[in-house]
Amino acid sequence: MQGASKFGEIALVVAALITGVPAVQANPRKVHVVGLGAVKRVPYSKLGDPAGAATGESALKIRPLIVDGQVKEWTAGDAHDVTDRSMVVRRALRLNDSLPGEKQTDKHWVWQRGPWLMVDRVTGHVLALKLPDYDPGVSQVSWFRDYGAYCGITASGKSLYAVVAQLTVRKPVLAKKLEGIDLETRQQPVCGPPEWQREPLRATFYPTGKDAVSFDVIAGSAVLVEETGDEAVVPDAAKTN
Repeated sequence: MQGASKFGEIALVVAALITGVPAVQANPRKVHVVGLGAVKRVPYSKLGDPAGAATGESALKIRPLIVDGQVKEWTAGDAHDVTDRSMVVRRALRLNDSLPGEKQTDKHWVWQRGPWLMVDRVTGHVLALKLPDYDPGVSQVSWFRDYGAYCGITASGKSLYAVVAQLTVRKPVLAKKLEGIDLETRQQPVCGPPEWQREPLRATFYPTGKDAVSFDVIAGSAVLVEETGDEAVVPDAAKTN
């Protein structure tokens, strides 16, 4: 019996070498379920949120980001599909607004709009994006493909820039100073949401109290790398019968 068992093992290895099929079958990849839940309204005030409350806004609409039946994050605003499996959405933060010395029973919480997240629907991974010169209270990001256009503020807080960032690229694709804007006496909002044009690829910015300004963007290949998990993912359009 032992000889027969060893013969079977040898035959399996030889067959694998000939056909190129691994002798040990790989475990099937876990299927993740990712989605956004129902909208919920939470108390919200401009004084309690330095991250850019709109004029007259008294409530913030948030939705849970649900991964495999569990609430992973809370989000605000619309999501943007970057590819057929990756999306970006803005995180909603719930911060403790209690002062030192206040009783725990009187703990006060406030909601704020926070940074952007990139979500992979296949792996279920959630990544916090670090957009260059991004300021939650100023930057209203408009997405196109894997580009985000917004008004950004430098680390010194003294200069306002028109910024176009590309996902997973550290340096901005475009960073142009918007002249004549005094950030110390700035109006709210500082900039309106930018607009995109496809051909030629162009982003138009709308600084408050100033003329709109447009910049052409040199289009490059998408650099977003999506993990494939345990096995290769073949897009539906590439599958053959």
